[in-house]
Amino acid sequence: MNFFISNIEAATTATNNGMHSKDNIISLFVMILIFGIICYFIIIKPQNKKNKEKRELINSLSNGDEILTTGGIIGKIVKISDCGYITILINKNNQIIIKKDFVIAIVPKGTIKKLFS
Repeated sequence: MNFFISNIEAATTATNNGMHSKDNIISLFVMILIFGIICYFIIIKPQNKKNKEKRELINSLSNGDEILTTGGIIGKIVKISDCGYITILINKNNQIIIKKDFVIAIVPKGTIKKLFS
């Protein structure tokens, strides 16, 4: 008699464990979804915004703009080429060629004169 009762308990336990695993899968899926949404708003969205601002900055460059590069060089744009490079004047006698991607800011006009006077 005890033998049959043990089988019934085992069957009931197996059925309950099956339901719990289904609930666990759903809750795991919900947690992964929530984690993905949090990552999107904390990491991906701000990075996309920074990339958009950088593209707008690079597209707005024009001759005569005074710029700051990632290397800390301040200069005046003399020439913008079609292949993604710009020529900047860093003092009266020296020009350098850099990629547009290395420009991090457009500084106010007259900054170079203030630095060297």
